[in-house]
Amino acid sequence: MPPQQSDEIVDALKRVAAILRDHEIEFALGGGLAAWALGGPPTEHDVDLAIREADADAALAALEAEGLRTEQPPEGWLVKTWVDGVLVDLIFRPSGLVVDTAFLRSCPEMGVAAVPMRVMPAGDILRTKLLALSEHNLDLEPLLSYARALREQVDWCELATAVGESPFARAFLYLTDALAISRSQ
Repeated sequence: MPPQQSDEIVDALKRVAAILRDHEIEFALGGGLAAWALGGPPTEHDVDLAIREADADAALAALEAEGLRTEQPPEGWLVKTWVDGVLVDLIFRPSGLVVDTAFLRSCPEMGVAAVPMRVMPAGDILRTKLLALSEHNLDLEPLLSYARALREQVDWCELATAVGESPFARAFLYLTDALAISRSQ
């Protein structure tokens, strides 16, 4: 059983998941909350949901119709909403992945806080996090926590191939190998 997650984050996830489900907008749970659902540490940051880019406008309209504040930030790869102060990112262009129907359907369905939903696999969670690393965003602590907790769920060779062009990701994988996280014990 995963460690306790904050009620505010879980409630925000449940509310947005219900709205998207009711409007037939497919999604997959991603980011730190997906890592938690798979057995990793709890997150206190936000909720990340992967959606198709073609569904972004419909998702915003559905969320606004339910009284939630939304935003289309200038980054151009996500839209945002808030539930009682909790940020929910709806990401349609995560680093290293294409969110399309095939991707969403490849994510296993599981119960997250008693709500059935698709959840990104551990390798995809790490891929998106590793490919988002940069000189200005190089906090490895949460990634090490995810890697330790989810190590048996990750195909490390496949992950290394997928992120191999990023020097930051390669450095992280070197570290996980040196710490015996990504290799057989």
